[in-house]
Amino acid sequence: MQLSMPYFEQAKVLVVGDVMLDRYWHGASSRISPEAPVPVVNISQTEDRPGGAANVALNLAALGCQVTLLGVIGLDEAGMVLEQRLQSTAIVTDFHRSLSKPTITKLRVISRHQQLLRMDFEDRYTWEDSCALAARVESHLDGVDVLILSDYAKGSLQDCQALIQKARSHNIPVLVDPKSSNYQRYQQATLLTPNLHEFEQVVGNCRSERELLDKAREMIDSLQLNALLITRGEQGMTLIRPGHSELHLPARAREVFDVTGAGDTVIAALSGALAAGETLPESVAIANLAAGIVVGKLGTATVSAPELRWAIYAEQGFECGVVTEEQLLLALADVRANGEKIVFTNGCFDIIHAGHVGYLEEARKLGHRLVVAVNSDASVKRLKGDGRPINTLDRRMAVLAGLEAVDWVIGFDEDTPERLIDTLKPDILVKGGDYREDQVVGAPIVKTYGGQVKVLSFFDNCSTTSIVNKIRKNALFN
Repeated sequence: MQLSMPYFEQAKVLVVGDVMLDRYWHGASSRISPEAPVPVVNISQTEDRPGGAANVALNLAALGCQVTLLGVIGLDEAGMVLEQRLQSTAIVTDFHRSLSKPTITKLRVISRHQQLLRMDFEDRYTWEDSCALAARVESHLDGVDVLILSDYAKGSLQDCQALIQKARSHNIPVLVDPKSSNYQRYQQATLLTPNLHEFEQVVGNCRSERELLDKAREMIDSLQLNALLITRGEQGMTLIRPGHSELHLPARAREVFDVTGAGDTVIAALSGALAAGETLPESVAIANLAAGIVVGKLGTATVSAPELRWAIYAEQGFECGVVTEEQLLLALADVRANGEKIVFTNGCFDIIHAGHVGYLEEARKLGHRLVVAVNSDASVKRLKGDGRPINTLDRRMAVLAGLEAVDWVIGFDEDTPERLIDTLKPDILVKGGDYREDQVVGAPIVKTYGGQVKVLSFFDNCSTTSIVNKIRKNALFN
C-alpha cells in the first residue's frame, strides 16, 4: 500500500464524548512507608493533560485538523483547568456544565517512569447532562467531514442513536470508540474501533483467527456497520468490511512504553485521514503508524504531523536515501521545525573513492542532515565529455545513499545545482577541492539568506578523473 501524508489541514472533525482531566504527579521513591508496605513518593512535579475525548481532539489538532470538541464538565477546579489547557490550542470547545457531577479526573502517581497508583474522581453523568450535550451537536454539524463519538461509558453519550442519526441525515460518517458493552447503541455507525478485550467482552472469547473474523462479520451485519476495526496490541490491528477480505496490519511500535491513550490516537489519526480524503484502508494504515509512535511516549500523549510524516517516510523507504525533490522539501521542512541544520553538497560522484567518503563524513559533521545532489548522466557528459559517466545516475545515487554520513541523495539535470540550492535553501553549502569560497557555485545564493559556505579538501589526494585515466592507461598496456 502506497501511503502519503494526508492534507490534514483540510479536514474538519467534530468530537463528542467523555472529556476528562489526566493528572500526573511525579517524584522520587527511595523508601517504604513505616505506616504500610507502600512506597513513599516525594512529589516534585505535577502535570495536567486533557484526556478522554479531549485527548482525541488534541491528537487531531496536533496533526493539523480543524477540530471542535463537545463534552460535559463539572462546576469545579478540574473543569476550569481542563478548559484552560484546551484554550492554548486551536480546538473550538463547547462544554455543557453539569450542576451536580464533577469533572472526570484521573490522578496518576509516577516514580522513575513507572506508574505506582491511579486514583479516579468521577460520578456518572445524568441523562439530563447527556441530553443537554446532544442538543448542542446540531449547531456544529455544518461542513463537518467526520463525527467521532468518544465513549468512555461515563454518561456523556447516553443516546448515541440520536447523534448517529443526526450525522447520517447530514451524510457525515460516524466513527465510534466504544467502551460500553451494549453495542446496540452504536447501530448504523460507520465504523467501530474496539480493542480486542472490548470486542471479546461483547462477543465472547475468540479461540482462533477464523472465529474472530466470523464474529466480527456477524457484528457488522447485526449493527449495520460499514466496517469494524479491532486493535490488537502487539498483534497490530485488523480491519473487517463487508464484501472485502480482512486487512491485517502488524504493530509498528519499536518499544512499548505506555499504552495510555493509544486508542485515542488511533481514532484521531484514522478520522483525520478519512476527513482529509484518504481511503479507509489507507487511513487505517496511517492510524497504525500513529499508534506505533504514541505507545513509545509516557502518559496521555499526541502524535505531531512531523512525527507521522517521518513514520510514513520510513514506511515508504524515503526517510533517508534517494528522494524526489518534492519528498526532500517535505523532509527538510520537518527537520527545520526541529531546529536541525541542513548541509548541502553536490558533484558527479562517478566513481566513489576514499576521498569522497572522508569528505562526506566531514561535511556531515558540520550540521545535522546531509543532502548530496548528483549530476544526471546527460549533465556529466556535458561537463566531462564522451565516455562519462562510467556509472549511471541510479547506480551512483545508490552507492551514495548507502554511506552512513549521507541522509538524502537527489539528482539534478542542470550543469550546476544553483536552482536546487535556491529551492532547498540549505544552512551550509559545502564543496570539496581546491576552491576559494567565492568560487563555489551557489555561494552567493546561500549568503543572501544568511547561510554558510565551507570548502573541504578531498582525502588521500584522490580524484575520479585520475582513477579513470589510470584505468585507461593500464588497459592500453594489457
